Amino acid sequence: MSKPQNAPGDVRSKGLVDYLNDENVRAVLYQIIAIGLIVLAGWYLVSNTLYNLEQQNISTGYGFLDLEASFEISETMIDYSAQSSYATALMVGLLNTVKVSLLGIILCTIIGTIFGIARLSSNWIVRKLATVYVETFRNIPVLLQLFFWYALIPGAFPHPRDALEPIPGVLLTSRGMYMPVPEPDAAYTLMAIAAVIACAVIYFVKKWAKKRQDATGQPFPMFLAGLGIFVGLVLLAYLVGGAPTELSMPALKGFNIRGGYNISPEFMAVLIGLTVYTSTY
Repeated sequence: MSKPQNAPGDVRSKGLVDYLNDENVRAVLYQIIAIGLIVLAGWYLVSNTLYNLEQQNISTGYGFLDLEASFEISETMIDYSAQSSYATALMVGLLNTVKVSLLGIILCTIIGTIFGIARLSSNWIVRKLATVYVETFRNIPVLLQLFFWYALIPGAFPHPRDALEPIPGVLLTSRGMYMPVPEPDAAYTLMAIAAVIACAVIYFVKKWAKKRQDATGQPFPMFLAGLGIFVGLVLLAYLVGGAPTELSMPALKGFNIRGGYNISPEFMAVLIGLTVYTSTY
């Protein structure tokens, strides 16, 4: 008796060669092989790196964050010295990044708006000067601009003993710009808390105003109301805190300027470079 033949398409009738000739099977197989090779290469690199680090007695991980940084940072918003840890140094760098970003956004918005309007001016000289400004600084790489401003600022201003004072209380020196700042006081902490509360109140008032407009069709003066809430609460906190008026004024003491707040040349170079570059877009 002859053996029954399998029906067409029966999987049991396919051998290994038939599977390898199937394009779908080969595609899956190639992917599995590729993933396996990538995993194998990654395992080799990681294991080899760890072995070499162990042979060189080099530790890995984040334990270094507790070690002494042993370097100074010219611009700090928190207490920092060379004896501080790497974690503190990273926090200083993060705060400096946030500060230069916020200031840069404000300044470049103002400058960009001015030159943007100037490019639309009917005055030929104003329009061409704005065009030259935009086209010049837009086509210079931002890193090159940072180097330029960093080289210019220390050499353009005098030694602290001969500091320039364009505005009373503001000193320009080769070591940066010094400006008066309020003396530390608990009132400013209250003002910061009041500002946060004001933002929360404005958020809920805005939601209420939207619902009111959807229901009645009457718009609500949200801008004036929000401005009044913010200014009112912050001013109230200032008055409750005693309305301090004492300022820390920069003054030459010895060979350097003491008091006030110092903006280092490095920070000024980054701020000016980023502001000029981004204001052209």
